[in-house]
Amino acid sequence: GLYIGYGIIAGIGMGMGYITPVATLVKWFPDRRGLMTGVAVAGYGAGALIFSPIAARLIQTSGVPPTFWVFGIAYLILVVASAQFYANPPQGYVPAGWVPTSAVQKSATKIDFTVTQAMRTWQFWLLWFMLFLNVSAGIMIISQASPMAQQLVGMTPLAAAGMVGLISIFNGAGRVFWAWVSDLIGRAGVFFLLYAIQAVIFFSLTSVRNLTLFSLMFAIIGLCYGGGFGTMPSFTADFFGAKYMGGIYGWILLAWGAGAIPSPIMIARIHQATGAYGPAVHIIALVMVCSLVLPILARYRPAAPKAVSPPMESPRAA
Repeated sequence: GLYIGYGIIAGIGMGMGYITPVATLVKWFPDRRGLMTGVAVAGYGAGALIFSPIAARLIQTSGVPPTFWVFGIAYLILVVASAQFYANPPQGYVPAGWVPTSAVQKSATKIDFTVTQAMRTWQFWLLWFMLFLNVSAGIMIISQASPMAQQLVGMTPLAAAGMVGLISIFNGAGRVFWAWVSDLIGRAGVFFLLYAIQAVIFFSLTSVRNLTLFSLMFAIIGLCYGGGFGTMPSFTADFFGAKYMGGIYGWILLAWGAGAIPSPIMIARIHQATGAYGPAVHIIALVMVCSLVLPILARYRPAAPKAVSPPMESPRAA
């Protein structure tokens, strides 16, 4: 029941709840596409930060089943009520008096790719792989944050648990910050910086013994991890248009789940075999260095498909 209800049904619902507001926002804010998608996905991270302590307290006082009931009813009311305000802008909508002026805005495609057309381009898989790598780098550290802090800088288990919260805070902040920066320097430029910064951090992380510096590095890792999620939705819309962006980004977001598998397993097994975190962290650092070529390739926009046509509408929709 837990696997089906919480894992499959709630998991599908969570994916729908994540994609829908992001896909709607990029249509309403072509002038601040990066910033607004960053705000939206920051809400996703902030929700976990706010509701996790409430859930923990409810489980202690009332048990697991009542906690599911309380949260299920609360989400039903909040999500359905909020969804009543969702609507796509009119066809051809642009903010009053706005014309693309920045290089980022001018370079965004004016063609709306369908999901199938987007997946036939190499740029789609390039974006998928870029998100995959950024997730793999961040989630590797997140998965070992507490034991790593205990081993490298001698934190107590209770204090080390706070490192996970530190990463969570900067994860949310990074989604807004880097998305805003991407409106200024471009999405590819942001990913280049994310990879470069993480490469430097990972090469030096395991040699740091100062608690303040170590905590700062963890904060930067969280900032870069969130930055990938904040920037990729607008990156997708720039490449493939906003009309079918929800479906296209839904497929790209599968890189999130895929990226969470290899690196946590790698660092756990290497640490179990050697007792050290250095080898695994340095491997990811090298991966980040090699990844710097990907944002350079991402400067090439996908060519217009041979036939751009919207999907068939049902008689009722027509």
